[in-house]
Amino acid sequence: MILRFRCCRLFASPFDTPLIRPFKPKQHWASSLIRAQMGSYSTTSSCPKLVFRQLFEKESSTYTYLLADALHPQKPALLIDPVDKTADRDLALIKELGLTLIYAINTHVHADHATGSGFIKTKLPGVQSIISKASNAKADLFVEPGDKIHFGDIFLEVRATPGHTLGCVTYITGNGSNQPHPRMAFTGDALLIRGCGRTDFQGGSSDKLYDSVHSQIFTLPKDTLVYPAHDYKGFTVSTVGEEMQYNPRLSKDKETFKDIMQNLNLSYPKMMDVAVPANMVCGLQETKSEAC
Repeated sequence: MILRFRCCRLFASPFDTPLIRPFKPKQHWASSLIRAQMGSYSTTSSCPKLVFRQLFEKESSTYTYLLADALHPQKPALLIDPVDKTADRDLALIKELGLTLIYAINTHVHADHATGSGFIKTKLPGVQSIISKASNAKADLFVEPGDKIHFGDIFLEVRATPGHTLGCVTYITGNGSNQPHPRMAFTGDALLIRGCGRTDFQGGSSDKLYDSVHSQIFTLPKDTLVYPAHDYKGFTVSTVGEEMQYNPRLSKDKETFKDIMQNLNLSYPKMMDVAVPANMVCGLQETKSEAC
């Protein structure tokens, strides 16, 4: 059984401080006092402290995202949507860049690949896995809408975007002068580049997905960068403004969108019977603990 108060109990991290908070934290780890000579690795943001990498797993066409605060002494980092098959690659990159991985995060319970969160934790036991409470999956920490996930001075906001699955969330970089600009939205399968995730299994709902995207993502500034969990056509990034205008599904009215989704006639995901049970326990089906 997963205890509903687990998130309150497990706030331990390499920095001995609770980094997921529903309220704005006090200023700490001031970058003005830090002179780390790591530079900016981001090609997308004017935030010099941000390390950003977009990584790809070709079999499931999955993007994994590495983010870190380069100006914090310990260079805390997180991975969004890691894949088991490329976890070693990701950990090698983190080591090369001198980063400290503290979180392995999933946007939802994936049906097309096994998450790398559990495997990563076997290699780096200090890493904590994160998923939404609504997903009903196992993890160390559970997030809800409005929570903030801090890594150094940078943070991600959590927004609920159900519709592809019941537990889908979008992680958005914070709004502030010391946060990445333009903002970055890691949309999972809720919003893809010129598309969206299917809605015919795992509690999916076209009605909910349409409302989620329009209320939680399309209300962001139009220059917000959209980074999805998958791409099958070679696209790497979009913007909120582009998707509002050009997305062939979500730029339509709701009834047209629902009709499109109802008539996709997609095949059954080939990895679903393996991936979903594994991802409900952090990618490690053999785990016997309450959290992975």
